[in-house]
Amino acid sequence: MRMGAVHLTVADLERSLAYYEQAIGLRVHGRENGTARLGTGGEDLLMLTEQPGAESAEGYSGLFHFALLVPARADLGQWLKHAARDRVELTGMSDHRVSEALYLRDPDYHGIEIYADRPRATWEGKVGQTMTTMPLDTGDLVRGLDDEPFQGLPEGTTMGHVHFCVADIPSTVEFWQGLGFELMAELREQAAFLATNGYHHHVGANTWQSRGAPYAPADRARLIGATIHGAPEARETTDPSGIPLTFTTAD
Repeated sequence: MRMGAVHLTVADLERSLAYYEQAIGLRVHGRENGTARLGTGGEDLLMLTEQPGAESAEGYSGLFHFALLVPARADLGQWLKHAARDRVELTGMSDHRVSEALYLRDPDYHGIEIYADRPRATWEGKVGQTMTTMPLDTGDLVRGLDDEPFQGLPEGTTMGHVHFCVADIPSTVEFWQGLGFELMAELREQAAFLATNGYHHHVGANTWQSRGAPYAPADRARLIGATIHGAPEARETTDPSGIPLTFTTAD
């Protein structure tokens, strides 16, 4: 299984589209009925629906961040050069040993990660022992890259993983394991990382700001759907924290 499109509500669709096109580098694939579909030219990666006046969903169960996986490390370096040149505000930069990652928040405080994987041979089969958080060597990341005009995120960018804010870790782990995901790493019942096919994680979950919290209400800019492709059967459900999920049989 793999992650597909993430569906969010936003307070001002035009504001959000300007941000995702100019700062992040996604392209609008289409617009209809107050919803815009974005990606890099292939399948939709992000769907935004306007909810006028919506406030941040911080403190509720829902989205911690969605993570856009670029095809190559050089793509991440080029994006970082764009962020520095165009003054795109970051909230963090980390080397997780399994990947290198840049973090942001959009105008509605939705979390975003843009990342590139380390070579799979360096972490496969030992994710729990390898994955960590260290300072990112930004100089090495951009070394030797040309000063090319930013053309947006490259084709082949995918939804690498989705990290959820949840009310409880044990029930969340049990839920995803019941769907065929393997627990790859866990942090003292505060966070868990699960995947299929030996990946470091397709799903992250934490309770750092949402322990015991309900799913965000409709007046918040919130996650209203995450898609998982490659499931044995197509269905819509919710996780133990009430987060809506759509499973499809598509590859």
